[in-house]
Amino acid sequence: MSRERIHASELQYHEELTEQEESLTQQDTTVVHDISEVDDILDEIDGLLAENAEEFVTGFVQKGGQ
Repeated sequence: MSRERIHASELQYHEELTEQEESLTQQDTTVVHDISEVDDILDEIDGLLAENAEEFVTGFVQKGGQ
């Protein structure tokens, strides 16, 4: 294999790695954003339960032996 072909292969390999790294960075950003949204929802649920825990639980109690 000539040096030019080896060099071209190495360049292609490095370009592919760079593309993969950029893709992973974007995915990481998306995951962090999604986790933040889930945390916000859980905080909201915690707040509602702190205020209305009894009402929340009675909504799930079986009635009439169901």
